[in-house]
Amino acid sequence: MFRGIDEVDWASMKHAYGSAEDVPALLCGLASPRPEDRERALDAMYGAVHHQGDVYDSTLACIPFLFALIASEDVADRGGIVELLASIGGGTVDTWDFGEESGAPADHPDANYAMARAAVRSGAAVFASLVADRDPEVRRAVPTALVRFLGEPARVLGLLRQRLADETDGGVRLALAEGLGFFARLHPGAASPAVDCLARLGTTAGDPGLRLAALGQLAGCAPGRLPADLVPTVIGLLRDRSQRLRVPDVTERPDTGTLIGHLRRLRPADEEGAQLLRTLHTALGSRVADRIALLKGQLAGPDATDRCNAVWMSAGLFREWRASYAEPVALIGEQLGSDDERLRDAAVSVLEDLFHLASPAADHLVTLVMERPDARVRQWERGAPSLGRPLKALAMTGDPRAVPLLAKVLRQPEVPKDLGYAIPYASPAATALGPLLRVRLAEVPLDSPDTYDRAAPLLVALAALGHGAAAPEVLRLLHGTPEDLRNRDSLVTDAARTLGRLGDPAAIPALRELLHTECGVTAATALWSLERDPDAVLPLLQRELTAERSFPRRAAAEALGGLGPSARSASDALRRTLDAGEVWERTTAACALWRVTGDAERVLPVFRSAWRENAYTRRTIADCLTGMGPAGSPLHDLLHAELANPRRHRARSEGFGGSDILEDEQLLRACREGVAGG
Repeated sequence: MFRGIDEVDWASMKHAYGSAEDVPALLCGLASPRPEDRERALDAMYGAVHHQGDVYDSTLACIPFLFALIASEDVADRGGIVELLASIGGGTVDTWDFGEESGAPADHPDANYAMARAAVRSGAAVFASLVADRDPEVRRAVPTALVRFLGEPARVLGLLRQRLADETDGGVRLALAEGLGFFARLHPGAASPAVDCLARLGTTAGDPGLRLAALGQLAGCAPGRLPADLVPTVIGLLRDRSQRLRVPDVTERPDTGTLIGHLRRLRPADEEGAQLLRTLHTALGSRVADRIALLKGQLAGPDATDRCNAVWMSAGLFREWRASYAEPVALIGEQLGSDDERLRDAAVSVLEDLFHLASPAADHLVTLVMERPDARVRQWERGAPSLGRPLKALAMTGDPRAVPLLAKVLRQPEVPKDLGYAIPYASPAATALGPLLRVRLAEVPLDSPDTYDRAAPLLVALAALGHGAAAPEVLRLLHGTPEDLRNRDSLVTDAARTLGRLGDPAAIPALRELLHTECGVTAATALWSLERDPDAVLPLLQRELTAERSFPRRAAAEALGGLGPSARSASDALRRTLDAGEVWERTTAACALWRVTGDAERVLPVFRSAWRENAYTRRTIADCLTGMGPAGSPLHDLLHAELANPRRHRARSEGFGGSDILEDEQLLRACREGVAGG
């Protein structure tokens, strides 16, 4: 199977980490009789030869040998190699461009991707020969690869339907249903027989898992064929499936220390069920009412694994769509009382990202935190402890019951490294924590490698609370830390920002000294908040407005906006910024110009353009429009449209930020206030 491998000049090729001369050993490792060797080799193929989806010259050179490997029945774990080939040939099902059946665009910036797709297409007949392979893992991996790369729709459909009639393995039957759905989306002109087959399976299949798979695929390719009673049907099928479910007999493998091995160990207890639900929820998309009803049914079910899958599914729904989620959140809170650790951890993880939207679960969070000390502080084998995730979630709901618990944690010998970052979201009653935070800040050593790591969260908390009595402790950090301290510039910047929020005039001399340092803009902002002397800060801010880098210019514009009419001498420079720079720079300058001059006519077109160009600017713009009152009314159509949009403004298909939901909720509040005030 490796005929000709020595004739390839691997040393002249590259992968993610340099020379590809190690690739022949990796290919041979895929054929090893030892499972740990195969896992390490596959992990290295993804880690170097196909790093993060990249295609190198060495990746292309591997394709014939990968095909030879999957064609040999003597090789174990060929299902993983089929998946690797499919990934090299063009990404996942979710990223496939259904509008272009011919492959990668001809003008792709890297022709390697197009060549990889062509190479996998040219060998796709091998996938057809594997449809009935003796290894069920191969049969599971083949359907989507077959649909994706074999450019003979009639033959592909025939193979899928015939295999479905003959197949006895439940997991393979699910993969075949997925293949039919993929076929229907990829070949809409020839989709009718595939859709009919899925509709029959969704109605009459004896296996509840297969019926769920078929319904999930129908939701994605032919939603009109879904049953009218979809939600109760799915709930019934889930419970029927759970009653029949048996834990698969999986041979335990040695720990290889690879990413693939790590992911294998992290798989859900019912990975198949999780995938079925993920497919259905993704396909239902904006049918939020149905998805909420489905979650409620799942979360109220008797099976802990089903409930755990539902908790994880809820996270994607909450992040992407706007709705009233009080009922499912309360049900997620109920899972905190479960004896199933996996289920509790899933519930806490989801609640952590909801901030005030987690309030319906607050009672259950309180109970958990009171009963389990490890829910307050999490100890680590190395490094400082962190705030217990249940207590963190409770604090960020704004529930006042978190405050005395946070006080207890603050009195412990070592302060959790992230406690201060939760304080800004806590209840107004958290002002009582100010004296404790001040004491703990005074204990931070001035010359330790972890000085910044310990001080920064406490500074954030004290700034949020505006605890003015802590100014001496903050000044101690400014004056006492050595110049060569790790992260000293960041520490000084944080300290200056905090001094501006504490309101103690004793900080004015120190802030004046900082005007000529790297954190000059931050110091100027803080100084203005303390003494309101424009002559002290305007020269610096106007100079920074013309800096070479964008970030200092943005920071200076924002600071000038804080000066209001006192910064009128900078208005011409701000107007020039409106026509130059990137979108965030223009947005910040427009906000500043309004606050300095009240020139609505000049800034409104900038806001409209930025709103459409970059959704991340919308909260900043909405806040400014709210402050503008009636002057901002020409843009209220944007606010109304945002309020009517069911999708969160920061929702994206891949990845998310922990504050995405919070930012969206704050945007909605600003839009409502802006409309009401205009």
